[in-house]
Amino acid sequence: MNQSTECIQVSQSTIDRLSELPAANIGDAMQRLGIASAEIQAVWDGAKLAGPAYTVWVAPGDNAGIHEALKHVQPGEVIVVNGGGHTDRALLGELIGERAVSKGIAGFAVDGAVRDAVDLGEIGLPVFARATSPAGPYKNGPFEVKGTIAFGGVAVSPGDIVIGDSDGLVIVPASRAEEVATAAEAVHLDESQRRAAILADRNISHS
Repeated sequence: MNQSTECIQVSQSTIDRLSELPAANIGDAMQRLGIASAEIQAVWDGAKLAGPAYTVWVAPGDNAGIHEALKHVQPGEVIVVNGGGHTDRALLGELIGERAVSKGIAGFAVDGAVRDAVDLGEIGLPVFARATSPAGPYKNGPFEVKGTIAFGGVAVSPGDIVIGDSDGLVIVPASRAEEVATAAEAVHLDESQRRAAILADRNISHS
């Protein structure tokens, strides 16, 4: 089932600016709001995620909605899945991952479990999830796509920008993306300058 939710388009230049910033700086720029549950992490080392959300809400342990999303998702989008936080069955693995790579999507963010973590890393598909499990999914539904969903304690609407790195995931509302990018760049610059000052003081004290 589709939900009708108006999607605000964020420019690629703004997405690129956000993608170059640490998730922590973006979270700080949003006053620590919009940060998904700390349990949702990259399933392989070095995975980074950036792109507009294509949202899916699935029944526990059932990935019929993900298969539906793969028919319509656009290159560069992130499939964001509300799996209810259930971790007994993986909602996707290498085969769906290969299809996603062929579609040119940016990756997956799953509030639930996935499997084939090593294989997903080998094909270079960024996947963030609450857990991994070898158990496969059901494919019976029900599901909804392209509506506002709950994801790791954060509301996510279609088109919101998903940023993920080694610290976890942060969701930037599409309506605030430009403002947040500017604020996060200021946070990043301030931290860089403070770090440089700390290192300079250390070098002086050791000289």
